[in-house]
Amino acid sequence: MHFLPLTIEGAYQIEPELLCDERGFFARTWSRDEFAAQQLCSEFSQCSLSYNRKAGTLRGMHLQIDPHQEVKLVRCTRGSVFDVVLDLRPESATFLRWQGVELSMDNRRMLYIPEGCAHGFLTLADDTELLYQIHGEYQTESARGVRWNDPAFAITWPGTPGMISERDANYPDFVPTLLPEEPARHG
Repeated sequence: MHFLPLTIEGAYQIEPELLCDERGFFARTWSRDEFAAQQLCSEFSQCSLSYNRKAGTLRGMHLQIDPHQEVKLVRCTRGSVFDVVLDLRPESATFLRWQGVELSMDNRRMLYIPEGCAHGFLTLADDTELLYQIHGEYQTESARGVRWNDPAFAITWPGTPGMISERDANYPDFVPTLLPEEPARHG
């Protein structure tokens, strides 16, 4: 695997190394030893799927706060997305910065999202599916979110969402010292 650091402290784009022959290819998408060698989380406690029927579906921006922060490894297994990591760690050198990466079934890239960062995506194709490997168990009381189009972040999305949940569309303006108190559900 190739670990490519993003501009967000502790976030990575990971590309599998394809071993090709006349049948196709074989590639590892996770290795405890390789992740540990990169000083990344090397234990995941759950896997989740996100299926999205229509292009233009936006989910995010979601995170969990202490004491239930999560590390996520996200891969698009069908279709394509513009996937965003947003740094909400006040102590981080990249606090309030974001970076987007296109993940697709064809490019097979993965996005490693460290604790304290929010995550969201905009689907670029119909029938898009993402696979999440997550360190940490989802806890409703620690779930939070910030608005996808909050001017505090100025995320440049590749299009306007055609479908977004009411909750995700209506998070209040971000206040740097306080994340919204109301719990957010996954999805």
